[in-house]
Amino acid sequence: MWVLAVPFRAPAPGASWHAGLSAHVYVGSSLPVALAPYDPPPCSFERFVEDELNAEPRPVPPARAMTPRPEQVTGAAAIARHAAAGGRMFLLGDDPGVGKTGTAVLAVQQIAAHRAGSAKPVRTVLVVADRPAAITVPHWTRSIAAFGGAAVEGQDLRWCVTTWDRLGKVAALMKATGVRFDVVVADEAHMVRHTTTQRWKHWKAVSGAGRVKDVPFVLLATATPAHTPLELPYLAPHFAAVHGEPLKDWADLPHRLAVHGFHVERGRYGWSWTEDADERRADLALLRGWLADTDPPATLHRPAPWGPVSVTGTPVALTPAERAQYEAEWSEFRAEMQLARRKRETARGRAALLRFRQKAGLIRAAATVDWVKAQVEADRQVAVSVEFVETAADPIREALLDGGITVAGIYGRDRFDVEAERLRFQTGAAPVCVFTVTASISLHAGELLPGGLTASTTPRVGLFHQPRFSGIAARQVTGRTHRDHQVSPWRVAFAEDTVEEDVARVMVERLAVTGSTAGGDTAALQEIAELLDADWLPATSLTGDC
Repeated sequence: MWVLAVPFRAPAPGASWHAGLSAHVYVGSSLPVALAPYDPPPCSFERFVEDELNAEPRPVPPARAMTPRPEQVTGAAAIARHAAAGGRMFLLGDDPGVGKTGTAVLAVQQIAAHRAGSAKPVRTVLVVADRPAAITVPHWTRSIAAFGGAAVEGQDLRWCVTTWDRLGKVAALMKATGVRFDVVVADEAHMVRHTTTQRWKHWKAVSGAGRVKDVPFVLLATATPAHTPLELPYLAPHFAAVHGEPLKDWADLPHRLAVHGFHVERGRYGWSWTEDADERRADLALLRGWLADTDPPATLHRPAPWGPVSVTGTPVALTPAERAQYEAEWSEFRAEMQLARRKRETARGRAALLRFRQKAGLIRAAATVDWVKAQVEADRQVAVSVEFVETAADPIREALLDGGITVAGIYGRDRFDVEAERLRFQTGAAPVCVFTVTASISLHAGELLPGGLTASTTPRVGLFHQPRFSGIAARQVTGRTHRDHQVSPWRVAFAEDTVEEDVARVMVERLAVTGSTAGGDTAALQEIAELLDADWLPATSLTGDC
């Protein structure tokens, strides 16, 4: 049985729609060529369903091994201790950049190892991540494989990685087939801080938030749990357990908080939290006690220390059509570069390299837009670094504007008042800034602005729409937001399983040494040039200094 990831309205000759599984299926010993583009990636929802239906699941392909950071090792151990003591859920509140994804994968491994051979072994794991799926699902899949999370104690773990906007499919699958998850990881758990949404309804079903028996262990990961205690319904099962009270009593969280002495009250437009600073501090202290004073604790928070910027790769899973377009552009580039090399036509080689990078970035523009929208919805301001205007800055900015998001633009000669645009971003009037410059502007939170004003304190996140060839240039870009004791994590977007992925790896690896090791950037340029068959061109062709 093949369960296919067929895009909306795409033709799938030979496949049948299965309403109960909410997916197209094909039965046969091998997948026909016409359906091959819809073969789902490992750990995706469709692959999980397929593995559940077949006697032998397909293995997760190996990935480049990653060494856990000390914070990830200690964090995973803390989570596993709480689970071993009978805890029902854990809140991992580390700041961005500390490594919550790796911590979660390691924690699941330890929980599975502890339960091996018991009456409640860990066999299935659900991860619910933020959108867009083209970025978050490959990111989690890669981390699972890199940290060795596909198998524990000789037993395969079946992971299902989905996004919050597809949670309904998981709930429908559970209802139709009776499948249950032994561990559920909620990445960006604050996405279910409101109980009036369909998302909350689906979350209750998959996480067992409304049940007492037959429930999974739930790991909640978010650096921003809520604005107020009223937005923590997803922690209600833990609160009920702490007080030894029936879970149904906590179905109305605001009322139950009031019973326990929180300074909340029902008003004309619903429940509200006190504005008195002392009362707020008292409530937060009580809340922290419910989480941290258990034995062992049910929460962990480590602030990101001021230091090197956190830069991580963000793979983008191309659609079949995008993949075909990318491969065509790559073939055309290789042919053009070989011709230029043989004739030693430097200008022609530079032009071919430029065109390929522009077209490759344009193919991924929609994924970048989706990722930025998700960050804005999560109450973050986003700095998007691009190198090209017509194939990156303009389409990204225009798509965001069409989606109702205000964008500051710092690119293009004489197209914008640079300082006015910068201040729009800094004051929060525009939650997104798309820029091409690498230096001489400040976009960090809390900056002292002209006239004595202060920049918004909303957390900043940054995205390189394309990997930078120069580690020095990359370090300068990250310094626009990661500065003056303001921590700002950055991501590098690239098309999965393409040369862009190799370039991004080199960039991230070399970025760590460019600040202190002489020649580090030069070494990176050489390696990238070889990947692109451009090692015969002047180094300025890669740095953009020509």
